[in-house]
Amino acid sequence: MDAKELRDKTPDQLREELANLKKEAFNLRFQQATGQMENTSAMRQARRNAARVKTILNEKAKAAAGEA
Repeated sequence: MDAKELRDKTPDQLREELANLKKEAFNLRFQQATGQMENTSAMRQARRNAARVKTILNEKAKAAAGEA
């Protein structure tokens, strides 16, 4: 997931993407706890992607507040 792709999305789409990433991270935690996880870097990627989405959401919120 690229930051450029995320900046093109609307805040609603970003919130939906964030919810999906949180679900993915939750499922990955369960896989790790039960020993079923094959790709251990997936957790790190999910966390970082969620952080990217949150950052861009905050940027958009600040830009909207600055316009008003």
